[in-house]
Amino acid sequence: MSKILIRGAKVLGGEPQDVLIDGETVAQTGTGIDAGDATVIEAAGQILLPGLVDLHTHLREPGREDSETVLTGTRAAAVGGFTAVHAMANTFPVADTAGVVEQVWRLGRESGYCDVQPVGAVTVGLEGKQLAELGAMHDSAAGVKVFSDDGKCVDDAVIMRRALEYVKVFDGVVAQHAQEPRLTEGAQMNEGVVSAELGLGGWPAVAEESIIARDVLLAAHVGSRVHICHLSTAGSVEIIRWAKSKGWNVTAEVTPHHLLLTDELVRTYNPVYKVNPPLRTEADVMALREALADGTIDCVATDHAPHPHEDKDCEWAAAAMGMVGLETALSVVQQTMVDTGLLDWAGVADRMSFRPAAIGRLEGHGRPVSAGEPANLTLVDPAYRGAVDPAGFASRSRNTPYEGRELPGRVTHTFLRGRATVVDGKLA
Repeated sequence: MSKILIRGAKVLGGEPQDVLIDGETVAQTGTGIDAGDATVIEAAGQILLPGLVDLHTHLREPGREDSETVLTGTRAAAVGGFTAVHAMANTFPVADTAGVVEQVWRLGRESGYCDVQPVGAVTVGLEGKQLAELGAMHDSAAGVKVFSDDGKCVDDAVIMRRALEYVKVFDGVVAQHAQEPRLTEGAQMNEGVVSAELGLGGWPAVAEESIIARDVLLAAHVGSRVHICHLSTAGSVEIIRWAKSKGWNVTAEVTPHHLLLTDELVRTYNPVYKVNPPLRTEADVMALREALADGTIDCVATDHAPHPHEDKDCEWAAAAMGMVGLETALSVVQQTMVDTGLLDWAGVADRMSFRPAAIGRLEGHGRPVSAGEPANLTLVDPAYRGAVDPAGFASRSRNTPYEGRELPGRVTHTFLRGRATVVDGKLA
């Protein structure tokens, strides 16, 4: 592997530095580094971040390769600046055995665009009735540490308690999709003024908040770790804030789309805005931004949920829930958090790399940009402005809510252990 010198980048938004990559590691940082025989990337004005880590990605393989594959999903991740993603378990077959998680892990290794850490199912078939092979998945080659029935809620309190007790043995974490099923039967969008005016079934905030309240109490009771997926309401923020004030081992994530979009967009009846949990109110969006800024919400996770054209190009009620997000995540975070002054770039590194890697116990990622560390790096041009064109996506699916919307920032280079996966904004 040849040497690469990144010249004049603002590391985590600080003063310009040179960063020399030699093989798989960062060899040297500082100013005036001799390029020697290294390939030089002139990066004046650009931000150098540790490679981004996504705790919540749907890669769809095995079973729904018409939506996404591990290869296309990791390509999309690299374009978005990610060097590692956690692949959710709601595949066909479900990733509830050592065999399936190892298959996904090996596909990730073969793709070469980013590391893929499989997430194991909590229950067999995501049915919420019987614990899956948590220990076997952890002991497998995939080394699973995060378990989730995402797409469905582990609504049985006894099953949830047993899962929390089980993963405690190997420092695992249960990532909960907080959705009380009885309160969301027939729900199509956020319950509120807009749902009442449109006549669409309402998805009340309490359906999320009640599960979160129960689960932080359970986690505290058994002394285990619980992570709350895609937090979406102001009430949920307050519960997490309270749980953390108690010193409980509770973490939470927010998606880029819940930081930017509101339920007012549903007035268009465009199914691209149909997502789980649903888009909430402006007040919720502002509460989520503040909570991410003050650290109550630990990290940003994309919930990248690709769907084929026919699953979205239909009437609202029949449409699948979900949005693609890997390739636009950093731009949305720049617009909602950096450009508004709520976070600096060091804060972005913390919420999109350091913390998600720590929550997932992912070695080699979420590391400082310093000598001796793995060269998992992302170079961003924050001055770029451009309209989102899904036709150019690396993802197999195009269900983005940002089509035609101008967003700031562009990932120019991504490095996975010193190897460029993205160069000048294009896949290497």
